Amino acid sequence: MTRSRPRIDTAQRRARLGRRQLLAPAHRAARSEEVADAVVALHASDPATVHLAACARLAAPDPAAVERALYDDGSLVRLLCMRRTLFAVGAALTPVVVSSTARAIAAKERAGTLKWLTEGAPGWDERRLADVEARTLAALRAHGEATAAELAAEVPDLRETVVNSPGKPYQATVAVSSRILRTLAAEGRIRRGRPRGGWTSSSFRWRPGTAFAELPAPPAPEARAALARRWLAAYGPATVEDLTWWTGWTLTATRQALAAVGAVEVDLDDGAPGVALPDDLEPVAAPAPWAALLPGLDPTAMGWKARDWYLDPARVPQLFDRSGNIGPTVWWCGRIIGGWAQRADGEIVWRLADSGGEAAAAVAAEAARLTDWIGDVRVTPRFRTPLERELSR
Repeated sequence: MTRSRPRIDTAQRRARLGRRQLLAPAHRAARSEEVADAVVALHASDPATVHLAACARLAAPDPAAVERALYDDGSLVRLLCMRRTLFAVGAALTPVVVSSTARAIAAKERAGTLKWLTEGAPGWDERRLADVEARTLAALRAHGEATAAELAAEVPDLRETVVNSPGKPYQATVAVSSRILRTLAAEGRIRRGRPRGGWTSSSFRWRPGTAFAELPAPPAPEARAALARRWLAAYGPATVEDLTWWTGWTLTATRQALAAVGAVEVDLDDGAPGVALPDDLEPVAAPAPWAALLPGLDPTAMGWKARDWYLDPARVPQLFDRSGNIGPTVWWCGRIIGGWAQRADGEIVWRLADSGGEAAAAVAAEAARLTDWIGDVRVTPRFRTPLERELSR
């Protein structure tokens, strides 16, 4: 007799989400590092997202504690990694992420930067790029911390420009400093320092970093297996395609990593075959009903490629921008039921598709909690969506 695959239904997936993603109040964390570990990595393309995503999951929200972890303690590390996206990763997991994804991304960044320079800026080659980088790193070590403009004042080559897409409507003149510093950061040789403004600011100074070549890290196959295990523990059960999309790996690499951790095939409610860790097949207790207001690009909202089990496809045009970036979302017991925004006067406003009494009351309480800790800070998502724009007026 053929043994049927274990089945994990949508209710169980939502129960896991509320508990493991630290969204149900009883499961909130004490420290931002615990939050990053629980969701594997915090999206960091928008500087506000790291703080909003962490504080949504903290029992006592504290943006200053998140800043300390990022800029003083080094317990959260920004890396260009999965899907060529900037994430904040716990220090202990950093070697795994470096070996499994970030090194390959950095190699592509270097090749792309060299091609861009040699084709668009006369007089540039690999030797000149290496020389400019060496002088830039020396200047940064001498200062300890510096902006791109301050580095360019000491290394004039950084002031040179390249015209991107010449003759096109979107033609733009770009300083070579932007690509060179991005490449050095992608390799770990420099890192972002504390923003020059508040925690929502994108203006920052650079600091010396630790090059990936100097960082002890496991072999790539071993690292991919470790990252797959961590992701399944946080986001499983899920599909192979979900993990492939989330990491940016090839399908072959994903399947090899799943095989290495002994992932088990399971049936999901939508009919698609899923995978789960072998010790994660038993039912888990659903947490008490919960609501959450999560920021744009939150790791939970962006955790899976297939989202129908927690997001009605009809809401996608209002909640996503044209590039596939999700905006601020309102959650109720493991599914997205609306979106929210902050107005210029600081008021937090929201719109719910499901406005049942219990859900509406819980969302209002979460909005009050957000208002209380965010204080006089004003947040505008970097990637704005139709509903967020409409609500913020």
